[in-house]
This record gives sequence, C-alpha cells and structure tokens, in this order.
Amino acid sequence: MKNNLVKIVFFGTPEFSVPALKALHSEGYNFILVITQASKPVGRKQILTPSPIKLEAEKLNLEILEFLDQEKIKSFQPDLGIVVAYGKIIPQNILDLFPKGVLNIHPSLLPKYRGSAPIQNAILNGDAETGISLMKLDDKMDHGPIIAQKKYALNQTETYPNLSEKLSVLGAELLIKNLPDYLENKISVKPQNDSQATMVKMITKEDGLLDFNKSAVALARQIRAYAPWPGCFAEFTVKGKKINIKIISAADYQDPVAQNAPQDDRNITTIGQFSFNNGQLLIQCGHGALLVTKLQPEGKKEITAEEFINGYLK
Repeated sequence: MKNNLVKIVFFGTPEFSVPALKALHSEGYNFILVITQASKPVGRKQILTPSPIKLEAEKLNLEILEFLDQEKIKSFQPDLGIVVAYGKIIPQNILDLFPKGVLNIHPSLLPKYRGSAPIQNAILNGDAETGISLMKLDDKMDHGPIIAQKKYALNQTETYPNLSEKLSVLGAELLIKNLPDYLENKISVKPQNDSQATMVKMITKEDGLLDFNKSAVALARQIRAYAPWPGCFAEFTVKGKKINIKIISAADYQDPVAQNAPQDDRNITTIGQFSFNNGQLLIQCGHGALLVTKLQPEGKKEITAEEFINGYLK
C-alpha cells in the first residue's frame, strides 16, 4: 500500500512526539489531521505556549486540532491513528473511527511499566535495559497487542531528558520500520502477558522530595529521573538557617572507606547535612553519600557545588 493512500490522524503533544511526526512526514505519509493538547501557560509569567507538536505541525503546514471532536475527525474519513505521548486517554468512540486501528509508541518494554511515567521508573529502579513498544490501542491502559519492540541498554547515568530523547528517536525508527508491513497485514500482533504487567503512577511535585534516610544510590536515581520536573528538593539547615534547595545533579559518592565500614558505625547525626572536602560537596545519606555538582537555593539561580561552598558554607 502506498504511503500517501493511508489517511493518518496523528495524536501527540510533547517533544517526545516530534521525531515520529517528522519521520512519517519524510516518508510521505498522508496526514489529514494532527491532534494535540491545547496551549498552556508556562513559566513565571504564565505565557500561553503551544505544544511542541503544534509548532512542528505548523512548520509542516498540517491541519491541527487542539481537542477531541468526534464529528470533526469522522468527517476526514481517517484510516489510521498514530499516538505518541498525546497525554490523554483516547475514548473508545474515537478509536472506533479508524478502520486500520490506532497505533501507539510506548517507551517501555510492555507489559512492564504501563502508565504515564515509564521512562522515569526505568531510571528510578536502576533497570539494566528499557526500550520501545509499538502497540495497537484498545480500551485499556497500555494493554493492547504488541506489533514490535526494541530494547535499549542503560548505563545508570541517564537523566530523564536524555533518555527520553533517545527513546523518542528509537520509537520513530521502530514505527517507520514496521508500519508498511502492518498496513499490508504482514505482521501478527502478539497479546501482552497481563500476569507480568506493572503499572506506574502519574508523577506529582511531591515525588521530588528527597529523603536522606534512603541510600545515596536511590537518591541519585531519583535526581536523574525527576530532572527537570518536578526536580528534587529538600530543606537544609545551613549556618543555623533553614533553606529549601533543589539538587540539580548529583551522583553516588564512591568512597571505599565508607563503603567498607560497618553500617552501625554511621554517624547518623550527619544524615541530610552538607559537608565539603577538596572542593567536593557531599550530603550524607542513610547509606553512602551524594556527590552534588549543581544545585539551586530557593529564589536563586542555579549554581555549581564550588559556588555553593564558597557562598554558603565557608
């Protein structure tokens, strides 16, 4: 089937969606409509800002809709829907408009990490690998049959932004590779094994609160997973004054002496407090310490560890 004979409605909103839209357009697929979430106020000045997909669709001169309108979509007589991080559940009455179904790019190896935060959870849990699933939507959350999957090895240094970018490109490549065979009915879709399914919840601002009774390894993962939003933060006492501080980047501090010391020998009075030595900024945790490289005191700009030491600790 020729690419331009298939009438496609594309659903997407954030930057993660952009590579798939661009790749499909480059391959000559026929977009009759792009559906995205409405423009939202952003930043301190609450400037109304269109979604990245809306901006890209405008560049490509594609028709755009910022809400789900059943009659409007139906009027285009669509063949296929493609969803990439649209951000809202698409109801069954909309799914039923597409005779060739609705495909979805999901950034995990389903059925693992169904839900809205699979990339963050792969980082939080220290997974050795994650990946992309190309699936066909049904009426349940990330439940539909799998068309294709691609694995991606993790090295435990990924942050949410850079892992999201890599998986978005991988997802676009997987879609372009498998879509022709799907349209020619040459792919046998595979049902997911529900007994192996795990669900992940939507992230809230409160998830960024750091608990220094946890291990440094767990907290370093939390900081990488929740960058840039909601960010990771805590209240510290610095020279007798309480300050709310966001930890922008940090790693598990590899101290052989501390790692080999018996757990009962920890000085628990220092948990959650800053210390510094030879220009290194540390926070003692329940096990191990965080080596902090960038941070942001409340109401101030982002600064380096060295700037914080010189400005706040000395």
